[in-house]
Amino acid sequence: MGEYRAGKAGINAEAQAKINSKYNDDIAHETLEWIKTITGSPANTAGDAENFYQVLKDGTLLCKLVNTFQEGSVKKINQSSMAFKCMENINAFLEAVKKLGVPPQETFQTIDLWERQNLYSVVVCLQSLGRKAGNFGKPSIGPKEADKNVREFTEEQLKAGQNVVSLQYGTNKGQQTGLSFGNIRKM
Repeated sequence: MGEYRAGKAGINAEAQAKINSKYNDDIAHETLEWIKTITGSPANTAGDAENFYQVLKDGTLLCKLVNTFQEGSVKKINQSSMAFKCMENINAFLEAVKKLGVPPQETFQTIDLWERQNLYSVVVCLQSLGRKAGNFGKPSIGPKEADKNVREFTEEQLKAGQNVVSLQYGTNKGQQTGLSFGNIRKM
């Protein structure tokens, strides 16, 4: 696990510090409270990074959470504390949330949680799942998901737009006297 590795130095330490600075205790607390509302656990919903990591690191709670949305999403939840079994739980959770509609760019990699490399991305994934919760009859968290706003234009409207000259191309209106570019030609 991560405690036996040497600490990061130089530019790697700066990059890790930047990733860690995005983590927000309040949003993590809100997320853990939401998980507790749906699954009944964890008992401690403090949003600090250490507690967030300890609650979710083995992946069992994540698997239970996703199974409340769709029964059988994760068929086998490993109860072992062995590293690969825990990482299998996390990976099964990630596959299940993709099937539930969480966009791939809002998920995280297994190593982000298991080695505590990017807990912010874990929170983003859970918040994204929280937005989808309303579709499954569960309480949702975070901002409301946007609805599609498809617009239909007639062929006449599309052709009318071709006759408009955008101001990005400049204009020939206005006062331009006295402007000169470059040097004058000397004869």
